[in-house]
Amino acid sequence: MPRKNTLVFIVVLILFALALSVVLPIDQGVLGERGMRLGLDLEGGIRLVYKADFSAVEPGTEAEAIDGAVAIIERRINVLGVTEPTIQKLDDDSIMVELPGISETEKARKLIGQTALLEFRELVTQDGETEWVPATAVIDGQEKALTSAYFKENTYIDRDRLSGILLLFEWNEEGSKLSEQITGRLINKPLGIFLSDEPLLGEDGEPIAPIVRSKITHRGQIEGLSLNEATELSKLLNAGRIPLPLTSIYEESVSPTLGTDFVDMSVKAGVIGIILVLLFMIIYYRLPGVLASLALIFYGSLVLAIFKLVPVTLTLAGLGGFVLSIGMAVDANVLIFERMKEEFRTGRTLGAAVEAGFNRAWTAIRDSNVTTFIVCGILYWVGSSIVAGAPVMGFALTLFIGVAVSMFTAIVVTRTLLRLLVGTPLAQRTSLFSVYTGRK
Repeated sequence: MPRKNTLVFIVVLILFALALSVVLPIDQGVLGERGMRLGLDLEGGIRLVYKADFSAVEPGTEAEAIDGAVAIIERRINVLGVTEPTIQKLDDDSIMVELPGISETEKARKLIGQTALLEFRELVTQDGETEWVPATAVIDGQEKALTSAYFKENTYIDRDRLSGILLLFEWNEEGSKLSEQITGRLINKPLGIFLSDEPLLGEDGEPIAPIVRSKITHRGQIEGLSLNEATELSKLLNAGRIPLPLTSIYEESVSPTLGTDFVDMSVKAGVIGIILVLLFMIIYYRLPGVLASLALIFYGSLVLAIFKLVPVTLTLAGLGGFVLSIGMAVDANVLIFERMKEEFRTGRTLGAAVEAGFNRAWTAIRDSNVTTFIVCGILYWVGSSIVAGAPVMGFALTLFIGVAVSMFTAIVVTRTLLRLLVGTPLAQRTSLFSVYTGRK
């Protein structure tokens, strides 16, 4: 496109990048009033990895079952009020959960790992001993146990006339049939309620086992819970039932204080490094170095804007990938400017030197960046296939984005800025474009 149109495009893109990186409120964090979305190693929190047990799942439905587990976990995490949690499959049978800002590992593990939330059981006597066994009924020739899997996801809290806490629930169609049969034969007998194979305890610490007074067909209630217990249980029931057992195989807790220190050191190191790079470019390459520095500032704004727009969860490894991409962005400019110097030595004009420098340096820039893209892809794949591979994935993703943007800024932005100088009085002063040209 013409130079004027190219300049307009770049100006609009710069304004867009600045608006996104400064204004867009993706998250509140320690990197500023409107900071980046931070990972566990920077913000603190816990990382849990679960392995799914497919033994009770019908063959051929494993993928559907684990996708369902991920969806239910996401809904359960909302109960904790976690900001920007990460729930993803690591491979065909593992799920990773990252909860930034959370330190209660036991509560999170219990919340995520529970499978069948509530089971209804009846007392039977066998060999002179009384024990609780699952309350079952036969529907369409199949014996099924009565559990909260048959609840509609609309449980709520209410109070009785004496201000006692009630957890009210409603059965779905199949649950109504089961409940009608089971409660019909248990009139004047207890119906125990169990949570994860343990009796559900009331506010008085005793197991909840109400006496059935009549058939329960469509809806029922659980009495004796405290307000906090009933509220939390209601939220879990409404979140749904995980369709297969999950076993915790990895846990990691990160201190938020350590993360804050990492952020402060990373920001300071990044600022110092960028300043040194800009000074080197300006001192050694003079006017092209100034233009490259402007392009580098634009590069930083655009990358941060993309990080927020995706959004990218920024970890310490991700910061490392970002800083490395800055060095590679400068490397592209160095290749271009060195080619320009060679063209100047042959007596070419600024316009010819700019075009020849970019054209001849392009193949080296392209090949080096393509190999980096390939390595980023491999790293991301490896990180997604191993436990606790999130830092590797973060490094690969930020490096990939940074290198892609650096190619754009070096080839388009810096080139356009240099083209704008062609035909101006500055173009006649070749000493401003190279240290070793030997020309004035």
